[in-house]
Amino acid sequence: MSLALTIDTEAWRTHLANFADEAPGLVPVAKGNGYGYGLGRLAQETSLLAERNPAIDTLAVGTQPEIAQVRAGGWHGDIVVLTPWSRFDGEEVLHDERVISTIARLDDLAAAQSVNPRARVVLELMTSMRRHGLPVEDLGRISERLGDLQVEGWTIHLPMVAQDRLGEARALAAGALATRRAPLWLSHLTAQEYDTLRGEVSVPTRLRVGTKLWLGAPKTRRTTARVLDMHPVHRGERIGYWQRRMPTDGWVVVVSGGTANGIALEAPTAASTMRQRAITLASGSMEAAGLALSPYTIAGKKRFFVEPPHMQSSLVFLPGAGSVAVGDEVPVQVRLTTVTVDEIRG
Repeated sequence: MSLALTIDTEAWRTHLANFADEAPGLVPVAKGNGYGYGLGRLAQETSLLAERNPAIDTLAVGTQPEIAQVRAGGWHGDIVVLTPWSRFDGEEVLHDERVISTIARLDDLAAAQSVNPRARVVLELMTSMRRHGLPVEDLGRISERLGDLQVEGWTIHLPMVAQDRLGEARALAAGALATRRAPLWLSHLTAQEYDTLRGEVSVPTRLRVGTKLWLGAPKTRRTTARVLDMHPVHRGERIGYWQRRMPTDGWVVVVSGGTANGIALEAPTAASTMRQRAITLASGSMEAAGLALSPYTIAGKKRFFVEPPHMQSSLVFLPGAGSVAVGDEVPVQVRLTTVTVDEIRG
């Protein structure tokens, strides 16, 4: 029984290599669930990219505990931790010569110095994301507080959608470089925006990329679930934990994958267009009526859940005559950043 991710490894690695060739200063990002592939696998793939392109010398992780996971996966280069270090975190990371910590608050800058005056750090600037960062108005106070810290650069984490993202990056870069000349670490610029900014500054630039790198070639992978069991049901018959009535004759199909895998546990969507909002509204209306469309495709169509997914399996309803058999694998559309698969093939 498994929810499986099958990779066309050769095609995927061709995509990764081409992406790296077109992104000078690339810093791959491996965080969370490893974009569905797992942190260990991403560490291996980054190592292969580095063998081919020695300029890839740094891997970004989301949190401090992920450092050990990518090292166990075989990454031996530098590691930058994206979540800013604070005085409430462990101090060992500031003594690790292969780790670069992010600093995003003046108080934490002073605290880091007290732990290791020569710690390797990048300084994050506040952007319109409004998540982490040193305010631009504090830049004048920063230069006198850096002491002997090894400043590896300024990091600018931009929003994914903005009217003038390049303009924001330009303004922040100008303020930062006027304070201290150091490399620029950038996120969420398009290739064209990145190339433009690279040509305008006289310091090295690094481009941190996760989703577009690892998930940028959808045809190189597919996710499937196995049909575990199936039972004929009749209209009006009550089934499942919640004894819901069946709307018509058909089959209850038991498929692998449930809440333990993240099935139907989705993150909020960024519904920014009228069409996206209409789809969200329609989905919410169906769920209110007890009808929730599942991510499983059987006989060419996505099918409705019979009830909320179970821990390790899900019940979906197939109207009419059965067209699958126990043991078949069926496509399941998942968001790999929120799903944990049982098996990776390839």
